Amino acid sequence: MAPRPPAAASRPAAAGRAARRLFDVCGALLALLALGPLLLLIALVVRLDAPGPVFFRQERVGRHGVPFRIHKFRTMRVDAPALGPAVTVGRDPRITRSGHWLRHWRLDELAQFIDVLQGTMSLVGPRPEVPRYVAHYPAALKDVVLSVRPGITDPASLAGLDESAELAAAADPEAHYIRVILPRKLALQADYARQATLASDLRMLARTLRVLAGRRGDRP
Repeated sequence: MAPRPPAAASRPAAAGRAARRLFDVCGALLALLALGPLLLLIALVVRLDAPGPVFFRQERVGRHGVPFRIHKFRTMRVDAPALGPAVTVGRDPRITRSGHWLRHWRLDELAQFIDVLQGTMSLVGPRPEVPRYVAHYPAALKDVVLSVRPGITDPASLAGLDESAELAAAADPEAHYIRVILPRKLALQADYARQATLASDLRMLARTLRVLAGRRGDRP
């Protein structure tokens, strides 16, 4: 029997991507509707806590290396980029009072449902990185990680919940991030990107909710 043409062989993969995208759009819309009051409350707290805009917008590297500006609820002073490195270390003094709480519960990232609707992000996928650190990606892993849309949650982000504390203990936090933490994250992200399916996305979302629920007794 003659082998199937490449176009026919790629149809299941294309259907899988379409299903994941449909799930992303529906999930983001439902989340924004259901969480609307909470999102408005967060926006109000951010504005009242420290001068500056509600959203923090920063360039990140998306699928296939295309840059985009991510949405996050602002958790730092507006002049934070000029006062320190791109990584956040421990009880970073640049973080606002409400910012510590928002970061602990990952509430600052709820704004990224907007990015999911816009198509620059997915509900699940490798966390998008700034160009400065993407420049340190090994070529083999870079192609894999950037082959899918970046996401709000992924295995590496859950494994790195205490990343800021680890960086605080390092003599040179940024060098430690590049040499130690980044390779560790990339390995997990590439592994997930290679086998990403709608089913794996559902499992990852369920795991994320369990992990965050388990932090309810922790102090931010």
